[in-house]
Amino acid sequence: MEHVKDGAISVMKHLVSRALTRLTVPGLSLGYLLLSAQTATATQVHGPPEGLYAHQMAHILFIFSLIALVYWLRERSLVEDSGWRYVQYAAFFLILWNMDAVLAHYLDGRGHLFELINAGSWNCRIRFVHGSDKVALLYYFAKLDHLFCVPGIMFLYMGLRRLLEQV
Repeated sequence: MEHVKDGAISVMKHLVSRALTRLTVPGLSLGYLLLSAQTATATQVHGPPEGLYAHQMAHILFIFSLIALVYWLRERSLVEDSGWRYVQYAAFFLILWNMDAVLAHYLDGRGHLFELINAGSWNCRIRFVHGSDKVALLYYFAKLDHLFCVPGIMFLYMGLRRLLEQV
């Protein structure tokens, strides 16, 4: 009986050692990433004008790709399955996000309409030089693109998770 007890203790020590090893490397990596973080901005700036043109074309190509995905899912009746239905919802939200991003980039390039005061800080104010409050409201809502992107990514995650469960 003593032999079985020693064997069980040895197995437990091995399992604890293995678990600590598996948790230590990711834990140290995550700690390093968090402690060595630098300032990051949420807006990507492109060099005039070629960078913005290429970026806008990428948004438009992404829109057409997502439209083709939705068409393909519906044509093959895959949306009857909940996993693919969530992927379709993701595509709809990402189409809206891309259209919003194209609009926001377009308005960003119109420096004669407004100027950003304290750009890059937590408290940015938009002052409109010419134009109406409607343009200001449109620009403000266009900058809230995360309201489309985050649900799109969440639906994509839920759809892929559901499809993985079915495999």
